[in-house]
Formats: sequence, structure tokens, C-alpha cells
Amino acid sequence: MASTAVVEQLLRGLGVLVTRPTHQAGALIRMIEAAGGRAWHFPMVEIVGLDDPAGLNALIDRLDEFDFAIFISPNAVRHGLALVAARRAWPARVRIAGVGPGTGQALADAGHADVLLPRTRFSSEGLLEREEFARVAGKNIVIFRGDGGRELLAAVLRERGARVEYAECYRRVRPAVDDVALRRLWAGAQVQVAIAASPDALRNLVAAVGPAGRAALLATPLVVVSPRLAALARELGFSGVIHVARDAGDASLVAALGAWHAPQNSL
Repeated sequence: MASTAVVEQLLRGLGVLVTRPTHQAGALIRMIEAAGGRAWHFPMVEIVGLDDPAGLNALIDRLDEFDFAIFISPNAVRHGLALVAARRAWPARVRIAGVGPGTGQALADAGHADVLLPRTRFSSEGLLEREEFARVAGKNIVIFRGDGGRELLAAVLRERGARVEYAECYRRVRPAVDDVALRRLWAGAQVQVAIAASPDALRNLVAAVGPAGRAALLATPLVVVSPRLAALARELGFSGVIHVARDAGDASLVAALGAWHAPQNSL
């Protein structure tokens, strides 16, 4: 195990732009600063509940019709299980799955320990590799997620013969951002790398800096949580180093920051 001194020096002198929603950023910020870095928090996405959950409530009322319930994110766990708990107990027959360790931990914290998670890749693709989802013809599957998002998981499950429905239980909104304060981070050389964990966060960040800050932002190295997000960053014009973390967990993001920062520190 690394010594405390080594951990404290992992991100020494590194300014990190954290774009996570406010309610999910605290632990990551503390880890960055405990490792010697400086975190600048400008949330680029906020998560809010549904304006009208009537349609979702109707689905929850027949939840025991399903064989599997898949949760896409910790936010899906937080909002989805709260809506379920307000109406009924969780049906014992419905197996629960999640796409990554953060989702699995959120489910465990909510009292669901027997959860199907990817064995290797923490993604929709990884979950689809599990034998439980290889032969799903005739099965009923509900996917708890936010509004919109990737269609791959549902598409593949339907190709395999499953009946799939969505339980969209929260919305992503773009928060108000102080664009002048944000651009000032680059003017003062206070940010050396940015973290983005979703397509919305990346797109909103580009929009938030505006034309005046775009060149500096697009030259900034990134830590992202998937190759798919790295490809999107290139499409948006990011030209610096892009480091892909193992998953979206706090420890993986800090490890990815350290892996990027170590060679820079040795120059």
C-alpha cells in the first residue's frame, strides 16, 4: 500500500476542474485535495426530479411483471428507488442489475446487496456480457435511467428477444454558470486538467466558456470515464491528452489524474 506521504503528493500542484453535479462532487473534491491537488468545482449538469411522475408511477404499480430491473447510474438508484418506495415494496422476484461499481454501491446502500454487475467492463457492454442477459427471450426488463441517454442496452436486449421498457426517473438540466469566473481559471493558469463524466457535462462545458474561452478549454487535457466520451471530446475539438479512467468512481478518477500527472511532474 502506498504511504500517506506518497498519496498526499500524487496530485501536488495540479489544478483540476470538476464538473460533476453538486450532490456528487464532495467526495471527489476531498480526494483530489487530500492528494495535493486543487479542485475547482463548476457543475455542468444538475440532476432534478420529474415534474410529473404519473406515467412512471403507473409502471411502478406493475413492477412485479418484470424479471429484471437495470439501473444505469447512482442517480437512477437515488430517484428510482425513492419513487418505488413511495408506492410499494420492491418485488422479490425482480432481479436487480447495475452498470458499474458506483451504481452497485448505491444499490447496496439502499439495501439491495444481491445485484448483477459487469464482471470486467463497467458499462452497458459489460453488463450485456453476463450470462444472465445472454438468453432473455420472453423476459420483461425495465431500465431505470434519466431522460434520454444511450439506446444500446435496450436495443441489444430487444434483439435477444426481451421486452424492454424505460423508467425515466430524473432529468438532467444545465445549471447557471459564472462564465467570467470560469474563464478566469485559465487566465490565471489555475486549471491544468478537467474531468468530465457525461456527454452533457462535456457539451455544457464547451458552451459555458463561450467563444472567448474556447481555445484555452479545448487545449486542456481531460480525464473521462469511457472511450465513447473520449471520442466525443475529439469531435467537440479537444486537442490535448485525454486519459480514460477505469470507471466513474472517485478512486478511479483520482488514479487517472495521478497517472496523467506523474509524467508531467517528472519533466
